[in-house]
Formats: sequence, structure tokens, C-alpha cells
Amino acid sequence: MESLADVWRSNARYNGDRIAAVDGDRSICFGDAYDRAQRLASAIYRRGLRKHDRVGMLAMNRLEWVEYLGATALGGTIGALINYRLAGPEIAWIVNDCTPRILIFEEQYSELVAGLRAEMKSVELYVCIGTPPDWAESYEEFVASGDPQGAPVEVGPETYAMLMYTSGTTGRPKGVLKEQRQFAANFETNIIVMNMRGDDRLLVMMPLFHNGACSLFYTMFMAGGTTHIHRKFEAVDVLATIDQDRITMMHMAPTLIQTIMDHPEIDKYDLSSLRVVNYAAAPMPVSLLRRCVAKFGKIFLNSYGATEAGGTVLYPHQHYLDGTPEQVARLPSLGQPFPNAKVRVVDDEGVDCPPGVAGEILLSSPNTMSGYWNNHAATLEVLRDGWYHTGDVGTLDKDGFLFLVDRKKDMIISGGENIYCREVEEALMEHGSLVEVAVIGVPDPYWGENVKAVAIRKPGATVTEAELIGFCATRIASYKKPKSVDFVDDMPRLPTGKVRKNILREQYRQ
Repeated sequence: MESLADVWRSNARYNGDRIAAVDGDRSICFGDAYDRAQRLASAIYRRGLRKHDRVGMLAMNRLEWVEYLGATALGGTIGALINYRLAGPEIAWIVNDCTPRILIFEEQYSELVAGLRAEMKSVELYVCIGTPPDWAESYEEFVASGDPQGAPVEVGPETYAMLMYTSGTTGRPKGVLKEQRQFAANFETNIIVMNMRGDDRLLVMMPLFHNGACSLFYTMFMAGGTTHIHRKFEAVDVLATIDQDRITMMHMAPTLIQTIMDHPEIDKYDLSSLRVVNYAAAPMPVSLLRRCVAKFGKIFLNSYGATEAGGTVLYPHQHYLDGTPEQVARLPSLGQPFPNAKVRVVDDEGVDCPPGVAGEILLSSPNTMSGYWNNHAATLEVLRDGWYHTGDVGTLDKDGFLFLVDRKKDMIISGGENIYCREVEEALMEHGSLVEVAVIGVPDPYWGENVKAVAIRKPGATVTEAELIGFCATRIASYKKPKSVDFVDDMPRLPTGKVRKNILREQYRQ
């Protein structure tokens, strides 16, 4: 299919009575989802929005996400997906960057949104899922005001679809803009890679504002299967849902997989229906992968890539715990390219590195973004000659298996979330008691990495570790704040005065 709108129309015609999504005791079939998405698209149009205007969504996982994604696809508006885990100033910055004219939000965020309204000047209409405050409209009444024929807008493959915000090395989020055809190409590839079928049942508990969860939901939707939606990750709820609803596919960060594997009651549940567990967002420790494959068999599929572009995949059948030395050595691999993707590893001059030699990882696929929203300079920096420059450092072996060596970007991955050091450093420096601070990632057996700050106090300053961490939590999302702060007199430096973070990392690893 050439566009996301094609996916919705096809499912309404051929799978109308089949269940598309389940959310607790609520469910919706493909036909009804299409009808409500069309009504929502029409309601948006009747409020004056036109093709490529933005509609924001601030909500935890719930059934209304399905209707929202359908309305933007069918109505030609751009869905601006907002991370509800962010702090208020971060949310306001994103809204002011993408300038949505309508913001749909969940009732629990009414107080937060109320406090930001004066800053979010582009928003003309607030629509509340649940009981609305007096300055917002009811989501249900808003949907009911629309026409089942949808919005009178021509939507095609090149129509822009979504803005997914990903943090940048400058400390400001960047909106990744893609066309409907780019998403559709990605979902078709996923169907092939995971062998998705109409009788599959996908469990989604990762947040739908993330590329991974949204893409897997849409892939299952395209395949005509059913998606079970959890508001958030709770290990016992995941285990019970797999057992009771015979879930066949899941998508989780390795941290969550470890939680499932360590659950004391895991053996009480029948998990035999699982046939694919897609892990992504961070590398899987080989020790954990061994445990998983030993318990469940070869059902684990690794995806590596970026919101900006397609990526690579390590298929379940390529996980050999007791294979040849070459096969065992590939357990930590990121995989080989997707069927329609290409991968290169290049040196600083852009020349391809020989097998085993480290360089920057470059990706190219039909899923590569159109560019960053309102950030042409950053787009030019990462999109060059048809390749997306990831900033990650890796190697390729002789058969095209990709291995991650390090990150060229100053980034920490904690629990599957990308945390950029400069953003945390800027938040800490706002306190006013520090001369300098360097933020690094340190190993953690559960989260993969934790955020550590190494700081130099101003003369006479007595600020404590707890005070800085608490202050940081008022500026950025809680998961980004440092877990520890060390105070030092100086740091290792280059002749230019720049902090040598590689030395700091090595010191704190030990």
C-alpha cells in the first residue's frame, strides 16, 4: 500500500468486523475504528485545520490513540506525538516548535496543560479525553460533531504523516518528519521480517508516542491483526495478558524483558503462544539473551535503527547459543540490513571501512525521514548523499552483520530511553552554583546505563548532590536527571580545555 490512508480504507473494506485493538474491557473493530477516525478527521477539518496542519496528542496508551492516528492519516493533518513523560517546559517547547492548532490531551494532564496554556500560543482548541475543564471540549462530543464521510482532503503517498520528537545533541528535541509512503514502506517491511498475519495478537506496553511502539502497532494494523494496548508496563499484567489472550508478538526494551524474566511467578503463566519478541531501543546483554533463548527458544528478534531512518535486524533463527564460534560471536550483533535497507560503516573521510574496522554507521532505506521540522541545518548534517548518519560507531563483519562499538554522539541509553548529556548539563548549570559539569553514562546491571554528573562547585558554594538532583527534576524529565553527582576540583582535559569524557567514563566504569 502506498499510504497510511490506503491501510485504513483497505481494513475497513476487507476486515471491518475483525477486532483491531483491545484496551482493557474496551475494544474496537476495524470498521468502527475507520468510522470514528473519519468523524474525528471531519471534526478537525470543520474547526478550520487543513492539510499538513498539526494536531497534538498528549496521552498515555489508550484506545483513542488508534482513532487519532487514523484521523491524521485520513484527514491529511500531521500528528504531533508528545512525550507525556517530559517536564512542563519541555512539553511547551515542543508544542511551540510544531505549533499544533488543536491539542488532544488526557484528563489526568488537565492541570499540567492549564499551566502551559499561556505559553502554547498556537493552540486554538483543546480537546480532553475524559471530563474536560471549562476551557476544553469533550473528546466524545468532538468526535460526534464530525461527518462519517471524513474530511474533504486529497491524501496521497507524499502527504506528511507524523512528527516524532527525538532528543538532539544540542539538548533540544528535534521533530522527525515523514511522509505517509515512508511509514507504509517501513510497516510492509516489518510484516515480512516478522511474518505477521491476520490472526496474530500484538501486545503493546511501550508508549505509543515512541517510534517503536507506534510502528509495531501500525504494522499489526496493516496486517489485519489485533493489538492489545496496555497503558504502561506492569510485569504481572504482561504475563497475565499473554496467558489469557494468547499473545503471539511483543515489543519491549531489554530492561523490560529482564523484568519479565526475573519475575518470581513467571512459571505460573502459559507463555507458549509467543512466537516473536522484538527487542529494541538498546542493546540486549548477551547473558540476558542466552537466558531468554534458553527459556523460550528462537523467538527473539533484534531491531537496530533510528526514528530518522530504517535499520538492521537480527532474525530469531540467527541466535545460536551453542553454534559455531562464528555464530556464537554474532549473539551481540545488531543484525543484517532489512530487505529494503542498506548499511555502511565509514571512516572520517566517508570511505567504507574494511570488515572489523570501526567507523560511523550510515543507514539508507525508503523509511528515511524527509527531514527535521524547523531545523534545516540539522537535516543537512545527518542526511547526506542519500544516507542517514547515525552518529553511532560500529563494525561490519565479512557477512554484513553489524556490531555497535560506541556512540559518536554524546548520548546515554537508560532503560531504552535516549538521554543526551548536554541537555542534562544545561539543566544542572541553571542552578547557578556550579563552575562546570560533565554528564556521562555509567554501567548499571538493570537499566543498562545510569546518568552520572561530575561537577565543579563555585568557590564557597555548598550545594549537595540531593539538591542538584532535585533541582534537575524541575527542569527536565525525571528519567533524565542524574542518579548520582560527584564533586571534583578539576577534570581531565584536552589541550583546548575541553573535558575528556572518555577518561571520565573509564574512571567511573572502574
